[in-house]
Amino acid sequence: MLRRLHKEQPDSFAFTPDNQAWADAQITKYPEGRQASAIIPLLWRAQEQEGWLTRPAIEGIAEMLGMAYIRALEVASFYFMFQLQPVGSVAHIQICGTTSCMICGAEDLIEVCKRKIAPNPHELSADGKFSWEEVECLGACANAPMAQIGKDYYEDLTAKRVGDLIDMLDKGEVPTPGPQNGRYAAEPLKGLTSLTEYDSGKTQYNASVQLAADIGDTVKRIDGTEVPLLAPWGHAAPTLGGTPVPKPKAAAKPAPKTDAKPKAKPAAKPAAKRTPAKAEAKPAKKPVAKDGKPEMLKKARAGGADDLKMIKGVGPALEKLLNKLGVYHFDQVAGWRKAEVAWVDENLEGFKGRVSRDNWVAQAKTLAKGGSTEFSSRVKKGGVY
Repeated sequence: MLRRLHKEQPDSFAFTPDNQAWADAQITKYPEGRQASAIIPLLWRAQEQEGWLTRPAIEGIAEMLGMAYIRALEVASFYFMFQLQPVGSVAHIQICGTTSCMICGAEDLIEVCKRKIAPNPHELSADGKFSWEEVECLGACANAPMAQIGKDYYEDLTAKRVGDLIDMLDKGEVPTPGPQNGRYAAEPLKGLTSLTEYDSGKTQYNASVQLAADIGDTVKRIDGTEVPLLAPWGHAAPTLGGTPVPKPKAAAKPAPKTDAKPKAKPAAKPAAKRTPAKAEAKPAKKPVAKDGKPEMLKKARAGGADDLKMIKGVGPALEKLLNKLGVYHFDQVAGWRKAEVAWVDENLEGFKGRVSRDNWVAQAKTLAKGGSTEFSSRVKKGGVY
């Protein structure tokens, strides 16, 4: 299926303050140079906030993670859970149309969606409240036919029941998810035939349905004010509705019991006066040139050029081109700022966009300090070129 960005796009995108704090915490899960690993949760958060993934959202998240726009778009267009067009403001209904559901009546459910929402999938209803699509197997074959509405599964459906669910959602009601024919979970329709001793003491609904019913959350989108995702890795203070959650104070340790009288402390000697050392003035960094071109060298410094092929994305041909431009050392690449990265990306004949695509700056910062990246370690072992 061809998946393209919607022809009508908003002018901009920004996370809400709470969602931005959540996103910043997610990024800290990954080591330097691996921030792109956070792409899926951040795209999902943007979709939860807006209802669908817009081009400004995809590009904004790519910038947050130091990725080329096309890399973020590749992820968004590959996974069908990402909606690249507007969806209903109340609910987007996904009807499973794979074998089990199909032979149990999924086509009848689709007809109801065509009649009550819109004739075509991914088309908004006249009031903008609803949209629908047919999807591949959602893994609830024992409860076919079924649909996913918002976060939850609605199972054991009939055409009439789907129509009723849409009417309830239209009125602002939240239908109870799970089996719609009185079943508890996925047991035989006539009741349990084994493990009957575990049938007593159960909750009103099965586990996932019970949670959804308790919090009334089936189609509600995440807005960042929920109970926060704690960040035990310690880089971002968790928030609750925008308010930092105070860290619990450690209990004071009781003083050890002793019958001995405390010894008198000797008088403290006056501290010797120290002359504060003068901080060495760091040379001011040159401003970025108007055209964005970074400062280049006419030749490598004493000691010879660095092996730029240690940077992922730089091969022998590209290394020669970089040397021709005046790039010989890791610290040169490590110091490139946004405008300078853009200039180099544009002037790499035949290799445009490589700097952003493979995040050269982050790699070069590690290599310039004498460290190693996963890629440079493989180069040293002779497993690359």
